[in-house]
Amino acid sequence: MLATQRWLDSTQFLCFAAALLLATSSYVLVRARRDARLVGAGANADSGRPGVSEARMMAIIRSSMEAIVTIDEHQRIIIFNPMAEQVFGCPAMDAVGAPLDRFIPERFRTAHAQHVEQFGVTGVSDRQMGKQRVLSGLRANGEEFPLEASISQIRDGNTRLYTVMLRDITERVKAERAQQQARDELRELSANLQKIREEEKARIARELHDDLGQQLTALKMDVSSLEQALDTSASALGREQLQSMRRLIDATVASVRRIAADLRPVMLDDLGLIPAIEWLSNDFINRYGIDVERDIETGDARFSPAGGTALFRIVQEALTNVARHADATTVTLSLRAESQNFVLRIADNGQGAHRAADPTAKSFGLLGVRERAHMLGGAVDIHTAHGKGFVLTVTVPSQAVQLQEVQT
Repeated sequence: MLATQRWLDSTQFLCFAAALLLATSSYVLVRARRDARLVGAGANADSGRPGVSEARMMAIIRSSMEAIVTIDEHQRIIIFNPMAEQVFGCPAMDAVGAPLDRFIPERFRTAHAQHVEQFGVTGVSDRQMGKQRVLSGLRANGEEFPLEASISQIRDGNTRLYTVMLRDITERVKAERAQQQARDELRELSANLQKIREEEKARIARELHDDLGQQLTALKMDVSSLEQALDTSASALGREQLQSMRRLIDATVASVRRIAADLRPVMLDDLGLIPAIEWLSNDFINRYGIDVERDIETGDARFSPAGGTALFRIVQEALTNVARHADATTVTLSLRAESQNFVLRIADNGQGAHRAADPTAKSFGLLGVRERAHMLGGAVDIHTAHGKGFVLTVTVPSQAVQLQEVQT
């Protein structure tokens, strides 16, 4: 609630200045004047200048851009500056003498009273202006609003006075919520686009594999039949052309299968994540000549289609990054079940990415990895340095990627 740290000397000055405004109690006013003179004299002892006048201190409080509220040990208001009047929508005449609870939502009053009591005993507050959680105040019209606050105290004999300085952060909170909503909507859009993209890839891969692949296979069979039907007296040139056509068809079939697998490997849907990663690793070795050492230990985990696809794409993007930028000879790929998480780690012995520390450098592949991990509620950690390789670690909750059993 309304409370937080001990202030620096300049802020403590406001507390003593607040005491000078205690018009509701002549005794407190006299003692406050005495304390203010002492503090003012102490603050200027080295320079030889006189202490700050009461009028100047009162002017500081009245002109403060922060709302200032001072309460006694019974938590009754004794100072309520103009900014406090503006923030709470209540004139000082009505606020002075009233309990502070009037400006605290009911559900927070007990916690606030305990905090002030603890602060009075220990002088320690766990809240700091601009750093603590958002607190709640109550305007005179019953409207709740967010605020930040700090508290300090002075002792007048056996009496303590507490001064709270607070700031209405309604507009800032609205802006933060709007910004967060916009981020959430963009993430939802990104997730939906990723889903649509995967579905489109799967459709194209099926058509390439089933339709075009079957047609090419049928064409190859026709060529073979034609070749067998040719009379032995057929020219060598004709037979050579038929053989060339068959080789071309074989190469085309292989290309179609490779393109379909790149779009979405059939085994990812048919056999699951681990066989798909094994296939991807072997294909990577064959294409680029870079060895992939695997350490996969997931127990009997069964991955959901969405979770398996996300992890597969992360591995695919990481290996693509190695092939394009790392100049590596070995990659270590690890996927292990640890506690309540799955940890995916891909490391290479390449040249590293010394530009990773450059905030202007953009890697959309890595951004895609971060987005996929975020959609699973996971986190991405990157360690890299020039000449020391690149290590990508992705940690995702097990429940986000595992197939959930349907209870009957």
